[in-house]
Amino acid sequence: MTDPSAEYAGHPRLLALLVTGVTGVTVWSVARLAAALPGNDAGPATWLLAAMLLWWLPLSWCERRITAPPGERAGLDALRVTVQVPVYNEDPEALRACLRSVLAQSRPVTRVRVVDDGSHVPYDDVRHAFESAAAARGVETTWDRTPNRGKRHAQMHALAEDDGDVFVTLDSDSVLDRHAVREGLAPFADPRVQSVAGQVLVLNRTAGPIGRLTGLLYLPFTLGLRSAGSVLRKVTLNSGALAFYRAGVVRRCAGAYENERFRGRPMQMNDDSLLTFHALLAGRTVHQPSAMVFTLAPARFGHYARQQVRWMRGTAVRHLWWLRYLPLTSVIFWTTVAQHLHLLLMAALPVALLTDRQVDWGAVAAAGAQAGLAMNYVMALRLFTVRRGDESAGARLLAFALAPLAALWRLVVLRPLLAYAVLTCHRVGRWGTRGGVEVGLTAGK
Repeated sequence: MTDPSAEYAGHPRLLALLVTGVTGVTVWSVARLAAALPGNDAGPATWLLAAMLLWWLPLSWCERRITAPPGERAGLDALRVTVQVPVYNEDPEALRACLRSVLAQSRPVTRVRVVDDGSHVPYDDVRHAFESAAAARGVETTWDRTPNRGKRHAQMHALAEDDGDVFVTLDSDSVLDRHAVREGLAPFADPRVQSVAGQVLVLNRTAGPIGRLTGLLYLPFTLGLRSAGSVLRKVTLNSGALAFYRAGVVRRCAGAYENERFRGRPMQMNDDSLLTFHALLAGRTVHQPSAMVFTLAPARFGHYARQQVRWMRGTAVRHLWWLRYLPLTSVIFWTTVAQHLHLLLMAALPVALLTDRQVDWGAVAAAGAQAGLAMNYVMALRLFTVRRGDESAGARLLAFALAPLAALWRLVVLRPLLAYAVLTCHRVGRWGTRGGVEVGLTAGK
């Protein structure tokens, strides 16, 4: 397999014009929807509030690639970078590609730590090839096998004693773009920056309908909420697929991070948001759209549903944690409140309409569909901000045209899964979806 590559295209002027136009259509559609509701004072006000709760949509377009001043480049090049790769029942070929991509970085890393969390899969051939290639490049390596204790323990294994300046967390089913490390280090030229989130793309985007849908959903999200948070320098959720942390942040949370509990049970899911929050307590957290990583997504619905429920449960727990412990003056507190208000409004609307006989259902349905379509196309425009080496311009246009399918998927599949996950968020566990190899690199192409 040839290692994938991508280029961050940014926000060309034509795209900015499209965003302006489609945003205008969205506002007009929401106004039409408000007018179609019963003529009482609460209807228009409620929909105006719902529109305002999507504050992140325009703000996210203010994000730009973060560059280091020329005078700071030498300091960044001197940083000791340790990449930690936790492994559990990973496809050997996927792990091989992951490690090969780390060694092929245009900005070499100092050390790579592989931690096998008690896998049932043998990796002898992968290990020997990796250690030989790393030695030829002068990259230090360690490969440890530990009893199965969960991803957090594998992530933190031996890092408290590591002398790195920056720690990189990388999932074992993810392949780095050649310039990912170089781009991910650039924001650290600002001493206030404590963590950097990478840009996640789907590696096996052509692996059936689930892979294609995931590809449509990933990019608008990571260049949506995460981009808006980065403009504020307050990203709340890095991706486990690729994230960079100042080493001091990770060392300070060692012990507490691995042993977090929820309702008396070990909390192993949603590890990424907890590390991000420790970084946020220490300073700024940002997203670097040009630090790209390609990750394997589930190819079967059963695997996909279990993964989504695990992520959603973890997010529900983290939201409760933020609402309990963050001060009322925190931006994150109020953005979390806004997200939940939006969900409540969307759930309450059908009930309100069903109890009012004056509703013009045809007008409501038409205006609602128009507003949802316009809003989803605004989000889908982000597909053009990244040029993949394995994707033609025509394929990007087709993906953009199919954006309403992703919206329908969110409504019909993900919203019910979210409700189930919130109600069962007490079921916290370890890896959750890795009883064996569930998606392979060859099958996922």
